[in-house]
Amino acid sequence: MDHVGLDDPQADTYPDKPVVKRRQRGPADPDRRERIAQAAVTLVAEYGVHALTHRKVAAEAGVPLGSTTYYFASLDDLVAAALNKAAERSVADLREWERGLPADVNLATALADFVVRSVGEKRADTMAEYNLYALALHRPHLRQAAVDWDNALAEVLQGRTDPLTGRMVAVLLCGLLMQAVLSDERPVRSDIEVLIRRALGGQG
Repeated sequence: MDHVGLDDPQADTYPDKPVVKRRQRGPADPDRRERIAQAAVTLVAEYGVHALTHRKVAAEAGVPLGSTTYYFASLDDLVAAALNKAAERSVADLREWERGLPADVNLATALADFVVRSVGEKRADTMAEYNLYALALHRPHLRQAAVDWDNALAEVLQGRTDPLTGRMVAVLLCGLLMQAVLSDERPVRSDIEVLIRRALGGQG
């Protein structure tokens, strides 16, 4: 059996505790800022924006408390980073989803599936996004990330329809997603598809 050396300062107090090395800040840990932002998004999804603190984010990210204040001096900076991270991820996921659709896809069906998936298996992500989205109503400097998400959704849909229809369906999807995350009941896929098909004007 291996024993901790007598000259080890932890030998008497924690003889069986493994030594845990924290990731270093800087070049040795280049993704630390991103992990902190992602941890903030995760906490918002689970507990809401108002429960967000530097200490909780540090624990979730597995970094020292000082790292969160090093990268994000104020709580508002941390919230802004979370919103930007959530928006970036949403836009990336949306574009990846769209690229995977065949040219002759039934758009109404595909969009109904997208909504159901967003409030089903990806419900936590959607909850975080809309928590942060709502916060931007009262914090003007946070609005650009929310606007970027709206524009990306409209752009994807416009590429499959036309400028007016794409914008209209994008607004409908935002409303459907908001209603779905506010309700404890799962949305009925067929009902969603009927609404989308009507908005598409028979297209898809």
